[in-house]
Order: sequence, then structure tokens, then C-alpha cells
Amino acid sequence: MHRYPYNICGPVVYSHTPPSCDNIRIDGTQRPATEIRLSFTNAQKMRAAASWNFSQVNDQGNVQWQKNEATKKWGGNPSVSPLVAHYMASLKRRKIQSGETASSARAITPAMLETLYDFNHENGRSTMKPYGSAEPKRWSGARARRLCWTAYLIAFTCLLQVDEVLKIQAHEIRLDPDSDALIVTLPFRKTQQYGEIEPFYLYPLSAEQAHLCPVRAYAEWLSASKIRSGYLFPKIGAGDKLMTDKDEPMSSSEFLEMFRNHLIDIEIDPYPYGTHSFRRGGCQYLHIYRRWPIRDICQWGGWSTEFSSLTIVEYLISSNDSPMVQRRDFFNPDRALQLKCMYCGRSCNCA
Repeated sequence: MHRYPYNICGPVVYSHTPPSCDNIRIDGTQRPATEIRLSFTNAQKMRAAASWNFSQVNDQGNVQWQKNEATKKWGGNPSVSPLVAHYMASLKRRKIQSGETASSARAITPAMLETLYDFNHENGRSTMKPYGSAEPKRWSGARARRLCWTAYLIAFTCLLQVDEVLKIQAHEIRLDPDSDALIVTLPFRKTQQYGEIEPFYLYPLSAEQAHLCPVRAYAEWLSASKIRSGYLFPKIGAGDKLMTDKDEPMSSSEFLEMFRNHLIDIEIDPYPYGTHSFRRGGCQYLHIYRRWPIRDICQWGGWSTEFSSLTIVEYLISSNDSPMVQRRDFFNPDRALQLKCMYCGRSCNCA
């Protein structure tokens, strides 16, 4: 440990960031059970922040922390050292042994979207009318529900992160003059930070698939909001009013709260779901229900098609997702049929 200046190594970095993620102090003693501990995900974020600080602020780059045999001096990025990597692996193992499992947001499914769609259109919930914020069992009005619904389907269909959706402005969605498609063009994406972002062409779906149709949702939201400029998804104030005067988009935390309230409406535990549920669910929808090849999904969602690092696999397969088939039914000849395809008419499990 004395070989590393600045006290930069795994245990030191994270023990200096209270409350610690580790059960063990830097001196090797156990932390008391009453002391708050953060998750392994927090530890990963701390390491990422430290790496960025040493790289950008201290101008030490992203080269692995190592000793120069010629000068006998240490150099590089301390947060990228093998010692920190070994510590992180050890921390993850101990977190899992103590009962904490790293889990990603559970994917939202077409069936859930259909249930949400039906709920929104029952008992006059889609009717625009004033309401009091103190009314029991109501977390929003029809305008807020339509805002959320449009954001849901754009994120789900275009495989976007929620932050990317909420920052869409009115002029970035337009009608295709040669067809009835909507063209969604983003100025910025996490995976394409230097422009040259391919647009998304969204076509109207059939009436049977209205719960999955972003074009219908967008048209309803445009009619309800009257937004013609600025952010398409502004903050919602008291009385179901749009706060367009502030020229600020809804924050991801506000959106997540509304999404989870929406899930509670249909009696679904909201805890496993997050803002990434739409991107993950849309990826699975395109592969399982629409049977897109993985290469097409990568091209549509902006992932690399080199297949050297299959990030997309993390979206298609997750232990946190609800199983589509019970284990006892894999070879069951009487297994229930799938939903009938609107295009080919097949409903068998081999379709």
C-alpha cells in the first residue's frame, strides 16, 4: 500500500467516501451493522468518478497505474490500477455473499403496456378535465398520463434512454412528406455524441396494436398539449398544467416517479422497474415478438455491429426479467398458444 502515492487504491478510495460500500474498514476491522452501506452499483459509480477526475482534472489519462522502471516513479491513472480492479472483484463477491445481487431494471412487456393503455382509457381517465391535486387515489390528470404514455412508447420503440426522450423538442419530430410516417431526429445520443445520428421512422400500427403505436400516442399528446415549440415533455404542475413557461424538460426522477405510480395503478410492484425498463423491453419486443435479427436491432438502437462486445445481450437476457415460459412447460405439448400475429396469423409457439 505504501508504494501508491495519494493513498489511491481500492479500499482507501471507497473508505474515504462515506457512507462506505464495504463492510470492512481500511484497517481490516468490520463496520458495525448499524452503519449505512451503499450498494455495489454505488461503488462502481465512485470508481468511474475517480477515474474521470484523475484523467481529466489531474491530466493523468486512462493509462494503467504502473511503475516506470527507468525513473522508478509511478504514473498513470491510479483508479485503473490492477489493485483497484482486484478490490472491486472482491467487493462484488462479498456483496453477493451477503445477499446483495446486482440487478438491472426489469424489462417492460407489451402485455404490461396493453394493461396500462386500457387503464388510461377506462372510467374517463383520458378525458381532459380539471382536477384537484388533493383528490384521493389520483396522482395525475389526463394530460400527465398522455405525456407519460407518449414518452413510454417513443423510448420503447426507438430503444432510447429516458433522458434522451425527455429532451426531445417539438421541431425534432416531423411528418414524412412521402408517407404517413413520423420522423424522429435526435441532436445527441449517449452512443453517438458527435452527431450523424440516423433518424427513426415510425409508422402507424393497426387498431389491434394501438397500445404499441407511438404515432397515435404522439398525435393525442400534440392535441392535448398544443405544444408547437420547445420541449415536447415539459414539467407538469399543479392541476395537471404544463409548465411550458420555464422552458425545462421533465427530469428523469419526476418521470420515474410518475411511471411507478402508473404501475401501482395496475397493481404491479414498481420496485424492479426503472427508466431503463423501456429500452430493455423494446429490445426484447423487437427480437421476440417482431423477430428482428440482432444485427437489425443493433443498427436501429445505435449499438455497434462488430459483435466483439455484445452489449445487446444484456438487454435480451437478464435474470431480473419475468420468465416468459415456466420450466415445466418447455416441452409441454399442451402449452398455451402465443398471441396471434397480426401479420402472418400464426399463434403457435414455434412461429
